[in-house]
Amino acid sequence: MQLKEPYDVLVVGGGPVGLFLAAELRRAGTHVAVVEREPEPVRQIKAGSIGSSSAELFDQRGLADRFPQPDLSAFLGARDADAPPPPIGHFSGLWLLRGSADVRTPPLFAAQYDVEVVLDAYAADLGVDVARGRTVTGLADDGDAVRLTVEGDGGPAEVTARYIVGCDGGRSTVRRLAGFAFDGTPATITGRQALVEIAEPNPLQRGWHRTDHGMVVFGPDPRRVLTVEFDGPPADRVSPLGRAEIEASLRRVSGTEVTVTALLTGSRWTDNTRRAGCYRRGRVLLAGDAAHVHPPFGGQGLDLGFQDAANLGWKLAATVAGHAPDGLLDTYDDERAPVAARVLENTRAQVALMRPDPQTSALRDLFADLLALDDANAHVSSIMFGTDRYPTASTHPEAGRIVADRPVGERRLYEVLRTPGAVVFDATPDGSVGEAAAGWAGRVRVESGPENLLVRPDGVVAWGGADAAGLDKALTHWFGAPAPAGRH
Repeated sequence: MQLKEPYDVLVVGGGPVGLFLAAELRRAGTHVAVVEREPEPVRQIKAGSIGSSSAELFDQRGLADRFPQPDLSAFLGARDADAPPPPIGHFSGLWLLRGSADVRTPPLFAAQYDVEVVLDAYAADLGVDVARGRTVTGLADDGDAVRLTVEGDGGPAEVTARYIVGCDGGRSTVRRLAGFAFDGTPATITGRQALVEIAEPNPLQRGWHRTDHGMVVFGPDPRRVLTVEFDGPPADRVSPLGRAEIEASLRRVSGTEVTVTALLTGSRWTDNTRRAGCYRRGRVLLAGDAAHVHPPFGGQGLDLGFQDAANLGWKLAATVAGHAPDGLLDTYDDERAPVAARVLENTRAQVALMRPDPQTSALRDLFADLLALDDANAHVSSIMFGTDRYPTASTHPEAGRIVADRPVGERRLYEVLRTPGAVVFDATPDGSVGEAAAGWAGRVRVESGPENLLVRPDGVVAWGGADAAGLDKALTHWFGAPAPAGRH
C-alpha cells in the first residue's frame, strides 16, 4: 500500500504489539500507520499464551472470543470430577500455579500467529494503514517530527510522522538508530521450539520435564516440542532451525530415541535479558520486545507488550491531539519500566531453577513445597499473570490496576469500555460525581455505574470512592485542567 503521509504516528513493526498499539491510537482518532518488514504474518511458532491482565484488556476491546483456544486436558492429565481445579500456569515448568484473588481472569492460551491474524484484521477494520514488505534503514528526529527512510519494492522513500514507536522486536532497528541503551545479561542457554511430526511410537511424555540434560516440553499442541540446553547460546542464530537439529536436541535432553519425521515450523531463542535505559528519546518511543527482552517462560512477553501498548496508546494520542497535561507521555516510562524490570527478574529466576545440577534439584524441590502454601502460590501467580498495580494517590482497592468487570445495568462494565475514552462511573443518586467531571467533557465521559470510579482509556482505575477533591486531582493529573465554566 502507499503510505499517506504526514502521519501523527508511525509504528515500526507489525507484530501483535505493533498492531495493537496502532489500533489503540486509531481508536483515539490518531492518524497512524504501521511499517512492517514481513509481507504477511509470520507462521513461526513463538508465544502460546496471553496473561490475565491482557485477557481482560482484550475483553474490553471485544476481542477475547476471537482467539482460538487449545484443548489443555491431555496436557494437564486426567482429573476426577471431584478433584480440585487444575493449575492455570507454571513457574519454571512447575505446573502448580492456582491463581490468586488478583488473578480474576485465567490466561488465554492462544498461539502468537493466531493472535497476530486477529489483531491484523482488527487494525484493518479500524482503518489503520499497514505497509508490509518495508524495511527501515534511516531515522532522523529534528525535534518537530521524525523522518524515516523506508526501503520497499519501489526503492528508498522518506516518510514523516510527529512520533515514531519502535515495536520491531528484540533486535530493534528503531532502538539502534535512535541510540537507546540496551543493557542486561547475555545468553547462557539455547532454547528450541518447534511444531513437528513424530514417528510412532512417540516416546515423549506430555508436559514439562526436567532431566539431567535440561528441560523438554511436549504439548499442549500435539505437535509442539520445546527443549532448553545449558551449554551456552547457539553458535548459529541466523540459519533456520532444521529437522535434524531439533531431533538431536530432543534426543539429548529427553534421553529417548525420538524420531522427528517432519519440521513444520521452529525457532531458537536464549535467555538474553535486557531492557532499554529509557522508553523515550525525543519523538521516538519503544514498546514490546524493542524495549525489553527475556526468555519466554510463562508467556509473559506478549502480555508485557500489550500492556505497554495500552498504556502508551492513549497517552500518545492525547499528546498528538494537544490536550495532554504536561508530563503525561513521561508517565509511560514511569509506569511500564518497573513492570518490565520485574518480569526480567522472574524469568532469570526461572532459568536458574531449570539448571540440571544437584544443587538446583534441591532448590527446585523446596520451591515446589513453597508453592503448596496458599499465600506463596498466590504471590507467584500474581507475578506470573501480570496483575501489576501502578503507583497512585488513590486509596481505592482497585486503584492503579485494571478495573474488574461487573454488571452495569443490563450490560457488563467491560462492554461499556468498548467505546473509546476515559469514563467516570457515577453511582450517586443526584449525579454529583458526574457533575464534578463536567469540566472534562470531551476528554472524559460519564456513565451511571454501581460504584464511583474514574477509569482511564487503558482500563486502569485512577480514582474511586466519594472523595471529590481526589477525583478533581486525578482528572487534572491525567486529563489536564478543566475547561472554564460555561465552555464545556
